[in-house]
Amino acid sequence: MGDAVEDIEIALLLEAIYQRYHYDFRHYARASIKRRVLQARTQLGFASVSAMQDRLLHDPATLPRLLNYLTVQVSEMFRDPSYFRALREKVIPHLKTYPSLKVWVAGCSNGEELYSLSILFREEGLDQRTLFYATDINPQALKAAEAGVYPLSEIRKFTENHQKAGARTSLSDYYTADYGRAVFDKSLRSQVVFSDHSLVTDAVFAEMHLISCRNVLIYFDRPLQDRALGLFRGSLARKGFLGLGSKESLRFSVHADGFSDYVLEEKIYQRRDA
Repeated sequence: MGDAVEDIEIALLLEAIYQRYHYDFRHYARASIKRRVLQARTQLGFASVSAMQDRLLHDPATLPRLLNYLTVQVSEMFRDPSYFRALREKVIPHLKTYPSLKVWVAGCSNGEELYSLSILFREEGLDQRTLFYATDINPQALKAAEAGVYPLSEIRKFTENHQKAGARTSLSDYYTADYGRAVFDKSLRSQVVFSDHSLVTDAVFAEMHLISCRNVLIYFDRPLQDRALGLFRGSLARKGFLGLGSKESLRFSVHADGFSDYVLEEKIYQRRDA
């Protein structure tokens, strides 16, 4: 009985968020969103999900705090180094044939993937002809991404990943240590547009040569995954590339025929010609 009531409360909360603030979590994977809602209820000190919904509806200041639980902000620089090595060795040579490039980091979280790509493109001599778009639905995450500041304790792992990804430089070239923090060079974001964008409700985003959206789709249900993949397909230039997370796939999507496998083991795909 308790679980059934809780499920109803969560469904009503997600509907309230959508109706009041236009953030749509209604088609996120149910088990994952339930876990995050219940964590928020506990951490924010509410007796019930309904009490949290009441506060949310009448106090807009509650929304940013709740978004930090409903959106996933766990990442690291050069996460899954073999993915970045595949971009460097298999995708970058193709991208070098273009006079200018657009890259979309969809669901950029706190910016670790953005800076990884910015460094990789700089190492490959493409940074000055590339415009990066970093998007997320969480304003606080976008603010953190734009700041480019990470705990110094994370740098050892970031550096190891960078080296495994085929680094041509030292990661220390790109940040300064400051009171237990690593502050990344502003030049890495000089070609970056930070923007609020929802894969759930928003439309096609410019025309891209590479879209990297990793470990986001796993939190969506199948119809929402199809919507996002349709956005990516519509946003990619002819023969553009799409990179997904290691646990994500195009295999069962209605858009599977719109892509060909490029580096399948790293979940890198190429848009087929129409």
